[in-house]
Amino acid sequence: MAKKHKLFLLIVLVVAMLFSASLMWAGGAKEKKAPVVKLGGLVPLTGALSEFGAGFRKAGDLAVEQLNNAGLKVEIKYGNTETSAIPGVSAARTLINVEKVVALIGAAASGVTLPIAESVAIPNKIPMISNASTSPLLTYLPADKGKDFLFRTCPSDALQGVVLGKIAAEKGYKRAAVLWVNNAYGQGLMQEFKKSFEKRGGKVVASVPHDEKPAPTYVSELKKIMSAKPDVMLALGYPGQATVYLKEFFEAGYQKTTDLLFCDGTKSVKMPKALGAKNLAGYIGTAPGSAGGKSLENFKSEYKAKYGELPPLPFMSNFYDAVVIAGLAAAAVEAKGKALTPVNLRDELRYVADPPGVKVYAGAEGIKKALQLLKEGKDINYEGAAGSQDFDKNGDVVTPIEIWQYIAQPPYIKTVKLETPE
Repeated sequence: MAKKHKLFLLIVLVVAMLFSASLMWAGGAKEKKAPVVKLGGLVPLTGALSEFGAGFRKAGDLAVEQLNNAGLKVEIKYGNTETSAIPGVSAARTLINVEKVVALIGAAASGVTLPIAESVAIPNKIPMISNASTSPLLTYLPADKGKDFLFRTCPSDALQGVVLGKIAAEKGYKRAAVLWVNNAYGQGLMQEFKKSFEKRGGKVVASVPHDEKPAPTYVSELKKIMSAKPDVMLALGYPGQATVYLKEFFEAGYQKTTDLLFCDGTKSVKMPKALGAKNLAGYIGTAPGSAGGKSLENFKSEYKAKYGELPPLPFMSNFYDAVVIAGLAAAAVEAKGKALTPVNLRDELRYVADPPGVKVYAGAEGIKKALQLLKEGKDINYEGAAGSQDFDKNGDVVTPIEIWQYIAQPPYIKTVKLETPE
């Protein structure tokens, strides 16, 4: 009887130990479970750049879907910057303090990105990858000196301004005027255009700023411009303002003596509808472009498959690339056995985006390959839909500049050519 009792106790003890071990194993497995990568998207759903916001979100959602399908758990939470600094800063604070994101994607408009970087992202040690802030001021932002938290997947206007000035001179213009949005973007691109145009023998005869917030009229600004008798006016701003002042430009008949020149901020499919496509047809502009190739074609085809159409608007592929790069950097952190922190993610951005490494491409299959290579401990070089996203020491990239033209038929915009600044 005693032996049976001892045997029973032994069985109970073994069962208890096995049960305990199974719990420990389950707990250990749970502890090793990779965390969800939470990203914050800063997009202009309202304000002067609202035309671009929905496209950014769709591009970001496509990237997140592809990362998840490839085995990396990623979420993206969005904040509306309203194309303005104060709401943008507020949206960024919410994403960091409430949503606990490990990286910020965006913002559009340098005048929004700079204050977010200075007052929110950098002090909180959160990497920020802008898809659409082109001001040269981002390159040498004092707040980021020696800290390395500010990146972008679009080129600096130090490049776009060169091409703008060059094509204006090549068109034979001698006297140019610039109506520009009074923020870091507008000022930076205006200065680079002026430098490039005047280097080639032209003269900027009028430079007139306007406020970031759209106004009901720009008659006084246009009168200042036209009093200088320019043969071309650069519309350097956003659709929210340009739609108003170009309507007044055409109503006053200024197009009889003065042509128009456009930039990335005034590359719009809504403006031709509002102003009359024939009024804009033939005018050219510039915007950050893509070298084309496998990644861009993958992005285009997979975006169209998901949403039906790809509007000819700037910076959508740049937003997609920023999300993919952040996701791949998080995967690199995991593969190296590190904790997923904003700083650790930042440290892997160049590892996944820059050479050397196995070239991987945008799109569902390219992302799967990239994640597998990272798991195998291999270095990768992501070639983006917007171009080679090779971050330099300042977080900048170099891509071609697109020369585009307004046309009378939908989608109202066509690419003329790509140019790489010398």
